[in-house]
Formats: sequence, structure tokens, C-alpha cells
Amino acid sequence: MNLKQMAGIEAARYVEDGMIVGLGTGSTAKFMVDEIGRRVKEEGLSIVGVTTSKETERQALALGIPLKGIDEVPYVDLTIDGADEISEDFQGIKGGGAALLFEKIVATYSKKCIWIVDDSKLVKQLGKFPLPVEVVPYGSQQLVRLFEEKGFAPVLRTTPNEELLVTDGGHSIIDLHLEEITDPIALGTYLDQLVGVVEHGLFLNVVSTVIVGGQAGPKTIHVSE
Repeated sequence: MNLKQMAGIEAARYVEDGMIVGLGTGSTAKFMVDEIGRRVKEEGLSIVGVTTSKETERQALALGIPLKGIDEVPYVDLTIDGADEISEDFQGIKGGGAALLFEKIVATYSKKCIWIVDDSKLVKQLGKFPLPVEVVPYGSQQLVRLFEEKGFAPVLRTTPNEELLVTDGGHSIIDLHLEEITDPIALGTYLDQLVGVVEHGLFLNVVSTVIVGGQAGPKTIHVSE
């Protein structure tokens, strides 16, 4: 069993009957959704899933997991999602899979969030992983220019076919190659106030529990509230 699968299966154990569950996006979250699908089919687990991307929606429907949209539920009991980097103080970067906007919306309305990662995602300080910034296409080149002036090394994300990537929300993504983020909260505040920026991949003071897949087995870290 690989490390991502190990973390995904462990996280699925936190899902209980009657829960509204946010289903994350990405390679690690995929294993978690598979395991929840197995529990629905084999154990009669009764839940409602809220997906964070069209990709996860397709997967969940194929597994027979009942789904509702975020606007059809009063709240989400628990969201389980991956992360691209987690710092020592449990701040995160997400959005490598281009689902950061929907992921952050679902996380915002969740009572608890679990992040599932392999141990390579744990870092001292955020920033080696490029920070995704989801932007409205109109004026996106102006934001690229602004980020260049700031020394943020911005790159508009493209598909493997070298076409401009379009998110599920119809937006573009500018990846900032920062190398290190010394003050994630200040950077998040700066990005939040830029016209044309829809959302960014800094997930700050969000996570309740981190499950890390490692060679010795899954390790669960409960983040102090």
C-alpha cells in the first residue's frame, strides 16, 4: 500500500453515519473517496457527500456515494482533503489540482477539516511549492505584470496541451514561484484585496487534524484548536 493510500484509508475511518462529508480533490483524496465508496457499498454507511471538483463528483457518483451541492446543505460536518505543503505551524498550500476555490468554499463551511498527505508534504516553511492564485481571465495579464514587479515569479498555468488552464469555476490560475513565504497571513491578506483575484491557495488556520502516510504507517496529528 502506498503512503497516499494509507493516509486516505485512515482518514475515511473518521466518517460516521449521518455525516455531511466534504470530499477533497487530488491523488491522495482519491484513495479516501474510494474507501468511503467501499464503506457505503459494503458496510451500508449512510452519508451525503459534497464534492470540491467535477473530477471528484464523477468519482463519487461512480462509487454510488449520494451527493449534494454546497448550497443544498446547512453545513459540512467533516471535510477530508489533500494538501501540497503543510508547514510546522499547520498552515497549508493547496491548489496543485486547480480546485482551490471550491476546496476553500467547502472547507469554510466545515466544522472540521482533515488533511491527508504523505510525509514529503511536511515542510518547515511554506513556499517551495508554487502558490496558486485563481484569477478572472479578464485582466489576468495585468496581475502577472504586477506579480512580476513584486518578484513573485508568476506563471499562468497551462494544460499538458499547452492551452491556458480553465478551472471548474471558469477562471485562470497564476502560480507564484516564491521559494519561501515568511508571513503567510500577510501575503494572504495582500492577495485577498487585489481586484481580479478570486482566491488563493493559502489555507490558513483551517485544519483540525493531519494524517500523514509514512513508512511506519499512518500518523495522526491533532492540531490544537
